[in-house]
Amino acid sequence: MRTLLCFGDSNTHGSPPMATLQSTGRMGPSERWPGVCRAALGPGWQVVEEGLPGRTAARDDPLDGPAYNGLAALPMLLHSHAPVDAVAILLGTNELKARTPGSAEDIALGIELLVMAAKASARGPGQTAPAVLLIAPPPILEAGCLAEMYAGGAAKSARLGALCAAVAERQGVAFLDAGTLISSNPVDGVHFDPPAHAVLGRAVAGRVQAMFA
Repeated sequence: MRTLLCFGDSNTHGSPPMATLQSTGRMGPSERWPGVCRAALGPGWQVVEEGLPGRTAARDDPLDGPAYNGLAALPMLLHSHAPVDAVAILLGTNELKARTPGSAEDIALGIELLVMAAKASARGPGQTAPAVLLIAPPPILEAGCLAEMYAGGAAKSARLGALCAAVAERQGVAFLDAGTLISSNPVDGVHFDPPAHAVLGRAVAGRVQAMFA
């Protein structure tokens, strides 16, 4: 059986669009995109969900601190779940918050460091490197209860698809631009609704199957 590690933030965790800042909840396992992906891949695959709300690609959030830094967490998680045949990385949205300085290029650099860490990990079968699928997040909207938190982030997010594509090409890994398939829900401009999760999960499964064909 092969193992796919899905490494991301609240949109991998399954946090639904937020009507207020006090909104909580999590979509069910079969609704979240990793769960949809698991069903589409079939019994030959184990899909491990590692989605943490607030997780960044490669920097310490000014408020949440180092525990949410993806670059610090990924090597440990790859070791914990080894052997990992493939890791799907979907990060970069939390760096769009107004409290986090930096350009779209800075975000892409952090994502590239993650890809490089996965490739250097030797946590795949036989201590090889796991295959990497880099997923660019869809553009955000500055809307709803998260509009102030993400003020100024929409313009940067619109550039992440192309920047992540360039990262994937440089690093020689598979790529999927989620923004060509789904949109962030307008309720809060950041999170995916269940139909978007379904579309993304099936697309990821198809891409992973192609990687191992």
